[in-house]
Amino acid sequence: MRAFNRMIGRTRYVVFRMMLHLSGSEVAPILGMLNRNARAARDADGDLEVLGDGLVEICQTLLQYDEYWRSAANEGDVFWDEGEAGDYVNELFTDSAERYLSEPEFSSNEVNEPLSLPVTRNVIVMITVAYEGEVPELETDVSNIRALKEALKALINLHYSHKLMAIQVHFSPARLGEELSNDHLLQYYPELIPL
Repeated sequence: MRAFNRMIGRTRYVVFRMMLHLSGSEVAPILGMLNRNARAARDADGDLEVLGDGLVEICQTLLQYDEYWRSAANEGDVFWDEGEAGDYVNELFTDSAERYLSEPEFSSNEVNEPLSLPVTRNVIVMITVAYEGEVPELETDVSNIRALKEALKALINLHYSHKLMAIQVHFSPARLGEELSNDHLLQYYPELIPL
């Protein structure tokens, strides 16, 4: 089928990254859901079906927490070459992973952590996907609440329509007891636009 697509017209690949900042006293439970999905993604070893199921849960949770949304940003590009799209996915992966406190720690002693850990009031979720085709809800500025809701729903639909080629989720802080301060937000996530 792929060879046939090349003959009648080139395949359009899109790489999209979205950042969403949530803030408030009730955002800490989101970290538990994100860490659970990070462990499942690690165990799935790249299985797009498992990663997509996790993406759906993340998007649905973010939609439920919309009153805590504070700022957002997105970027992306269109490619006609699958290799170039893959290179850009890797570039965004590296950039997201290097952001402040965005690497989860998979240690077995997480359950033995003391209960007096500080609770962060800020959470950043970074979602990067690559897909085939055209999705207007993602190929626009999502730094307003209505557009952001449509983008999260579009990500869910991409999983169910089996058009996702890559899925990456980073979040900060990624470890229990670490805190993402307002100064960290300005320093490590300068592109965020208030909603």
